[in-house]
Amino acid sequence: MSPTRERLVVIGGDAAGMSAASQARRMHGPDELEIVAFERGHFSSYSACGIPYWVGGEVEGRDELIARTPEEHRERSIDLRMRTEVTELDVEGGRVRSRELDTGTQAWTSYDKLVIATGARPVRPRIPGIDAPGVHGVQTLDDGQALLDTLAATRGRRAVVVGAGYIGVEMAEALIHRGYEVTVVNRGQEPMSTLDPDMGRLVHAAMTGLGITMVDDAEVTKILTGEDGRVRAVATTADEYPADVVVLGIGVRPETTLARAAGLPLGEHGGLLTDLAMRVRGHENIWAGGDCVEVLDLVSGRERHIALGTHANKHGQVIGTNAGGGYATFPGVVGTAVSKVCDLEIARTGLREKDARRAGLQFVSATIESTSRAGYYPGAAPMTVKMIAERRTGRLLGVQIVGREGAAKRVDIAAVALTAGMTVDRMTALDLGYAPPFSPVWDPILVAARKAVAAVRAAD
Repeated sequence: MSPTRERLVVIGGDAAGMSAASQARRMHGPDELEIVAFERGHFSSYSACGIPYWVGGEVEGRDELIARTPEEHRERSIDLRMRTEVTELDVEGGRVRSRELDTGTQAWTSYDKLVIATGARPVRPRIPGIDAPGVHGVQTLDDGQALLDTLAATRGRRAVVVGAGYIGVEMAEALIHRGYEVTVVNRGQEPMSTLDPDMGRLVHAAMTGLGITMVDDAEVTKILTGEDGRVRAVATTADEYPADVVVLGIGVRPETTLARAAGLPLGEHGGLLTDLAMRVRGHENIWAGGDCVEVLDLVSGRERHIALGTHANKHGQVIGTNAGGGYATFPGVVGTAVSKVCDLEIARTGLREKDARRAGLQFVSATIESTSRAGYYPGAAPMTVKMIAERRTGRLLGVQIVGREGAAKRVDIAAVALTAGMTVDRMTALDLGYAPPFSPVWDPILVAARKAVAAVRAAD
């Protein structure tokens, strides 16, 4: 390495890592900055969020989910080393140890600047049979391909999805599209624990209407296997559910094994802690981003872990700018997410009721039912909006929306209002677009805000 040229090492070749590498490359040519990136999988820069739609057949092929191939990164003078896992981080020595998965070859690589973008790992409960053939997590393109291979080779048509969060719900729908009989086993009272239970019940009804068997308040205790060693059923404390394939949708945790071993600071949820510039706290030349970090919740003022590609790409842009000698910040999140079950759209932003209680906030809630368009206009569909506001101040704390076409993206209005720290009273005056094909004269968000204002006044 030239004494005048710095080396940036990136651990992780997906959204945060390669966004950081690409942004740093835009700021400096290869004569000024050498960039080496390690990725243990077969693919780089892909949309993990699209995997359920690929499995369900709505996206035709795997390659459609890949934004940039390893070859395309290398053409931009980024030395991306695929199928190479970083096994050790030496912070004091400024180097990382890597191992080529196909050959076993190990080597140390020094760095001047380091980016940790190791992502998250699916939760796999430690129960008998969890590693049996036919049991799949869905986190990477490799995982998605393995699941599709199993579906193609399996004669039976019974699937059990363990977990009813975003991935569980989306995978249940994908398997329905594939013609499977689907059972969802869920620990919670209702699916979508990111919603309050009253809103989750709407999702439950929609899933049941699709023919999905919902098993709530259930704890999986064992994966049962047949004589061939393959999965044959999922057992709970109360019953057994036959299965030819099992998909785990229990959630993810930050993948911070390397960081923990190196003594880097971790938060309450196990994610790396960074400052606003995404620099690891206490380490001048180490940055971290994506699913392996915790970020500031702008509503509660606490750190939280949210695994979303939107955040990861923004983290990468900020990191690449700073590692390249510029300056950028990531101020935090409000927790916005959308999903769907067939034509039912699901959205949330900000705090749920239990989040507000945990943060020590006093609040009121207001729920309204409206339509996506003017009631008399063809295609108007029902929509339920729940709004949570702080008592006395009326500050907006959170919004949840469940409805048909046109429902989910309305949550963006609430996300902007949360980021701006608006009150529900101020929201009632928002100048939103109106025409009968797009909205009632009083948009559902405005109707919910008006009801929330009344609830705040009544509470005082």
